[in-house]
Amino acid sequence: MKIGILLCFALFLGVCQGGRLRNNFYRNSCPQAENIIKSQTQQHVSANPNLPAKLIRMHFHDCFVRGCDASVLLNSTANNTAERDAIPNLSLAGFDVIDAIKSEVEAKCPNIVSCADILALAARDAVSFQFNKPMWQVLTGRRDGTVSISSEALANIPAPFFNLTQLRQSFDRKGLGLKDLVVLSGAHTIGVGHCNLFSNRLYNYTGKGDQDPSLDDSYAAFLKTKCQSLSDTTTTVEMDPGSSTNFDNHYYTNLRQKRGLFQSDAALLTLRASANMALELLDSAEFFTEFGQSMKRMGNIGVLTGSAGEIRNKCSVVNS
Repeated sequence: MKIGILLCFALFLGVCQGGRLRNNFYRNSCPQAENIIKSQTQQHVSANPNLPAKLIRMHFHDCFVRGCDASVLLNSTANNTAERDAIPNLSLAGFDVIDAIKSEVEAKCPNIVSCADILALAARDAVSFQFNKPMWQVLTGRRDGTVSISSEALANIPAPFFNLTQLRQSFDRKGLGLKDLVVLSGAHTIGVGHCNLFSNRLYNYTGKGDQDPSLDDSYAAFLKTKCQSLSDTTTTVEMDPGSSTNFDNHYYTNLRQKRGLFQSDAALLTLRASANMALELLDSAEFFTEFGQSMKRMGNIGVLTGSAGEIRNKCSVVNS
């Protein structure tokens, strides 16, 4: 299904995708905004090379729930459990970094730059740090949402145990296609995964104490040395062994070798069309181009623009 057909499908997105986002939205209102965000992000990545994986994951989890409106940044309150406390988001990290960047921006331009834009830009700038150039375009002009509900995160964020049909449905609901699914899965070239999210593939794939036959035997043996039981919820494993902080297309090399960590990774090989797309992305230039385009589309999901939402003073709480 073509992306354009779904852009304003209000049943799923609530707000027309893309809205009035544009390049350099803050040119007049806060001309230094994007430089501040870039500089601050680079400082944090220099101190923590694991940060790019954390921020791009946070951006993804934000956009898939109510659109890219920074709802994932909101704290729970006495009367509401927010997205960040939903099961899929309990392992998110980097909230302190976004708060620090927001503070720097607020010091220069109070009440001008949204947390949603800061998250989108910081995710791009963090991944781009190793290349010393922006790896994709981020249009700006998002506004911040005022609603964050835990159950909506559970209902909208694709799970690591999803099969291809479930993954496609999840992406389709956001106006993203099969190619976006295959391309954005490439973000698993950085970061780590918790044992409990894939250990059933090692020890109990069909409920009979068996191993997932689609998993490479030597890779499975390696994973078993790291994750020694189904009950291990704390140990983490690199999603791209030996290269978990280097953003590249090695994910697709792993995939071809049946070394995708999650069931959702292996699922990409279960359909000829998606398997062929993954094969094409073994070309680095092709991957970087396609990844940039898919990230731009993802960053447009359900955005609030104009007078919708608000510009939060602090990213973790709605304005009083």
